[in-house]
Amino acid sequence: MKVVILGSTGSIGLQALEEIRRYPERFEVVGLGAGKNVELLARQAQEFGVLDLAVAGPEEAARLQKILPNARVRYGPEGLAGLASLPEADLVLNAVVGAVGLFPTLSALRAGKRLALANKESLVIGGELVMAARRFPDQIIPVDSEHAALWQLLSGVNRKEVERLWITASGGPFRERPPAELAQVTPKEALNHPTWRMGPRITVDSATLVNKAFEVIEAHHLFGMPWEKIGVVLHPESVVHALVEMGDGSFLAQLAAPDMRLPIRAALTYPERLGPAIPLRLTPLVLHFQELPRERYPGFWTVLSAGKEGGTAPAVANAADEVLVQAFLAGKIPFTAISEGIAHVLSGHKNCPVEGLDSILEADAWARAAAQRFVARYAHPG
Repeated sequence: MKVVILGSTGSIGLQALEEIRRYPERFEVVGLGAGKNVELLARQAQEFGVLDLAVAGPEEAARLQKILPNARVRYGPEGLAGLASLPEADLVLNAVVGAVGLFPTLSALRAGKRLALANKESLVIGGELVMAARRFPDQIIPVDSEHAALWQLLSGVNRKEVERLWITASGGPFRERPPAELAQVTPKEALNHPTWRMGPRITVDSATLVNKAFEVIEAHHLFGMPWEKIGVVLHPESVVHALVEMGDGSFLAQLAAPDMRLPIRAALTYPERLGPAIPLRLTPLVLHFQELPRERYPGFWTVLSAGKEGGTAPAVANAADEVLVQAFLAGKIPFTAISEGIAHVLSGHKNCPVEGLDSILEADAWARAAAQRFVARYAHPG
């Protein structure tokens, strides 16, 4: 199988390449895309013999071309989209972080490629466009642990008998912290997730639970379920990744170790399920489930409301979150300002229907500017 990996220098991309190293007889990497980590991308290209590459911008492209003069180097959203539609590619893993990931998602689907989707923003901001671009039913294989679990669970049931989908959330590092103390938490604390090891933005989004709201939006589009039939429950152990509640009151659950290699491997090797095993000890395993406390996770409810509103609101929520998380990690705003800022930006947005990619890009640009102004108020109050 010939594979393109976008976001190859990030957490998901690195783990995907590690899995590919396990099965050299099964996979050939034909394209690699990254952001600004040119040196690591060059080493990956040399190891796997890849000539088709993409990076963030022209400066990174020039640096990469100097290191690899024989490579075909693209850059920007169009460069990622070009890699995603390489004629020889069988599978595209989109692990790009951020709204830019929508470009290669649509490109891969329209080119008839099977898409292993780890870029949640594609469905959050462009769910209707993405689902309309599918060429066949199992063209999209979700790589998020929760959606990978639901995808596996739903493959064996009659959808008409499903009462509700349940997505689990660890609650992040502050699930026991009094809400009054959350303004004092540091970026280092926010990046110390209790069960998962992920990239910086998704780790912070897991602390605010904004990420979980994004996952509900994803599930709504991916599985065609109405909003009232998708629930979220706190599950600190991160062992049950999702549940399907059936009409007769029974539950189907997917249990696995909290290890992203499992959903990555499942997407790469579909429809097979290959080892080596990542063991989960059933004894002495104890599982807990709790309701989401509204006062601790205001960002979750704000972003979920934007998802239900539809139109360009989810794109605005996502863009604002990207800017605000970066500002928090840079020490410009407190942790609580992430959720506060998303609500502020959404309150000033005039929602519009998504008529195409341009409407999403316009909303994205507007929201980034509005979020930057919100951040600037902390630096220059009044």
